[in-house]
This record gives sequence, structure tokens and C-alpha cells, in this order.
Amino acid sequence: MQMLSDRYLTDDVNALPLARELYEVMKEYSILSPHGHIDPKVILENKAFANPVELLVTPDHYITRMLFSQGVSYESLGIPKKDGNGGAVDPREVWRILGANWHLFRGTPSRIWVQEILYTLFGIDEILNKENADKLYEVIDNKLKSPEFLPQALFNRFNIEVLATTDATADDLKSHKAIGGLGLKGRVIPTFRPDDVSDPLRADFSTAIEKLSAVSGVGITSFASLLEALRVQRALFKSVGATATDHGVFSAQTLVVSDSEKEALFKQVMQGGADISVVEKYRAVMLMEHARMSADDGLVMQLHPGSLRNYDKKIFDTYGADRGFDIPVSLTFTKELQPLLNEVGSSKNFKMVLYTLDESTYSSELALIAGAYPSVRLGPSWWFLDSLNGMQRWRDAVTETAGYYNTVGCIDDTRAFCSVPVRHDVARRIDAGYLAKEILRHRINKAEALELAADVAYNLSKDFFNL
Repeated sequence: MQMLSDRYLTDDVNALPLARELYEVMKEYSILSPHGHIDPKVILENKAFANPVELLVTPDHYITRMLFSQGVSYESLGIPKKDGNGGAVDPREVWRILGANWHLFRGTPSRIWVQEILYTLFGIDEILNKENADKLYEVIDNKLKSPEFLPQALFNRFNIEVLATTDATADDLKSHKAIGGLGLKGRVIPTFRPDDVSDPLRADFSTAIEKLSAVSGVGITSFASLLEALRVQRALFKSVGATATDHGVFSAQTLVVSDSEKEALFKQVMQGGADISVVEKYRAVMLMEHARMSADDGLVMQLHPGSLRNYDKKIFDTYGADRGFDIPVSLTFTKELQPLLNEVGSSKNFKMVLYTLDESTYSSELALIAGAYPSVRLGPSWWFLDSLNGMQRWRDAVTETAGYYNTVGCIDDTRAFCSVPVRHDVARRIDAGYLAKEILRHRINKAEALELAADVAYNLSKDFFNL
């Protein structure tokens, strides 16, 4: 295999020269990653990645999900169990399993991400398979043992200007504070994610309330005191560099109720066993309160509903969350977000980024909302849509209504550290090809496309996420 320099730009021969020129502009920009899931301890502790499996297989639920779908057990992949058992599998055997099954990934974004990492990071210009698995394992493993492949060296090599992590409500952010003194070329900043205190159906709900009370120093005995504790933590996050919050909710429903109703809801959910209608009402009220707090303190609110998480109970009970069984569900936004937008949608201090797994709503609802409210931007295709086809469909769905300037730049949304630069590079290639075709369609001229290239690659994220 030969990784062509024009890969992913465009299949239109007439647009290719323009796409190349636009990509040359875009690739020079440093990486802004305002939404990701890298563990900050990876950067802080700066330990060598143990082996190719730890780097590329274990943290990637796209990889493990596909293998599982074809009958490969999590046990054989060494996925650790919630009870601490499992995981004691020779990584070479896991890599051989991946090599023997790599054909399963043909046509998928996972194929692109991994092959790009192999090529750009390790200089491997061949397709993984059963026959070369051992050889490629040795190449990767040897390089991982060198100082150039320690996380902090890679961070600088990747030209990352800002890397945002996702952090729990009660996190003390000690890792982030320590990272600030490392002298890295870029910044690692936290993102406030209060899902654990916002959804009474989570198993850790009561424990999360207790932890928030302890870390904030606020005794949480009422809804009002819960909000006070959240404000304390939000202020802590801001002081360590956070510019955004993140809300992985089931529904976009928001609701305005009286203070007495809030207190009654809080009492019911804290007692346990609340009816689903009470739970849903509490979720909607909490989402409204998070928006109000964002309007007060300026943290950008990121909202991504529509995922039925931990779909398979046996997988969740055995291996825990984020193991590839989050399934999209259809939902709507317009009526659900109306209370929120009526109250804070035009606030000068409020910003919100909307994402969804249901791409049909991009053109029917989300593009219209973002195209109307100065506080709202559309997050790019991600999760199940972070693919070449998904990126192109997303641009087609939203551009005519929302334009380019009601969107934000690339969101890599990854737990796999080495995929960060790859995802941004592929997104820039796709966008370069898209803009080139728009020139040929006479929708924009070349000068406008060159300006858009810089904005899409860097400026939109820089501005909206306050980076």
C-alpha cells in the first residue's frame, strides 16, 4: 500500500488542485481540541505506552465493538473487567487477533484512523494483516520504548495548542494543576461534566452528590445547595483553565419550574425509587439550571443528547461503561430547547454547541436553530458520523441554512491520544476538498475559500470556545 499525498481530498480531478492549495493552508495550523476524553494523567505521568495494544486497541471502543460483532470475545482482547479481573492476555496475541480480523474494518473510519497512525507516527506504509502482524507489532513496540514516543514528547510533536479533557463533577483537578508546570508547548485544560449529579438513574448518583458536597465544602441538603456546590466547582474549573462544560444527556428537554417544585423534585430523587416521570422532569430542570449557570459564568455549554448508553446490560455489568454499546436513538430539539433558548438564547454571555447522533435533525432542526440564535453553534459530525462520508453529509445538511460561521471546527472526541492529530488532519483534508468543490460550483470564490480554510481549521474553535 502507498499512502498518497492527496488521500481523502476529493475524487473530482478538476477540484484537486484547489483542494491541495487549501489543504496546504489548513495543515499549518496548530491543533485546537476543545472536546476530547484523554486522561490527563497520561500526559502528567509521562509513562511509555506499554505496547501497541494498549495504545491502539484497548482504549478504542470502535475497534473492540467491531471485533465483538464478529464473534471475538472481550476476554480474548484482554479488556479489563469492572471487578478488576481479566486483562491478563499476551498483547501479542491480541495484536494477532486484530491482524487476522483487520479485513473487517474495510470501508470504516477505524480503518482510516489506525492506518493513518501507523503511517504518520510509525512510518508503516502497509496494510495490517495476519501475515505481517508480528512484524508490525515489533516496529511499533520498539518505537514506543524510545523517549520520542513518551506522551509529553508526542504532545509537543503533535503541535497541540489546546487539549481539553473531560472531567467529573467532583474532580479536584490536581493533575491539571501539575500539568500547568510542565512547560509543554500547549495547554491541557479541563471540561466540567456534571452528568453524574444530573441523572438520578445513574448508579453513582447519590455517591456523586456526596463527593460534590465534600469537594465543594457545601452541605448539599436541598436543590438550592446543590446549585451552590455546582457553582463552586465551576469556578474551580475556570480557575484551572476550563472554558466549557459537557452534557451527555438522554434528551434535550428543558423545563422552567418554581423554586418549590425544584425542591420537591430534589427530595423525591434523593429518596430513591422516583417514578420515571419525576426523573425526566428533574433531568429537564437540571439542564435548564446548567444553562443558566453558563449564562452567568460564560462556560460554553456542550450538549449531546440521543445516546442510549450501556445498551447491553451484561457488557456493562461485566466491563463497565464506554465499551461500544452506546446506541443512537431518534429525538427532537425544537420544542425541547425552547424554554432554554427563550431565557438565555440571546444572552451575551451564553454559548452553546449542539451535537447529535441522529443526523436527520441537522437539516430539519439544528441548522435552523443555530442559524437564528447568536449563542448557538453546530458541533461537527462525530461519534457514529466521524467518517469521510459523515463529514461530507454534515456539510451538505447544514451549510445552506447555518452557513460556515454558525459551526465550530474539528471535534476529535477521542480517548486514543495518538488519534488526535490524525482526526484533525483527515477533517482538514475533507473540508479542503469540500471548499474546492464549492469554488467550482461558483458558490464561493477562491479568496473566500482561502479565508474559510483558516476559519474552519482553527479560528472558529478558537473564537467560540474562548481558547
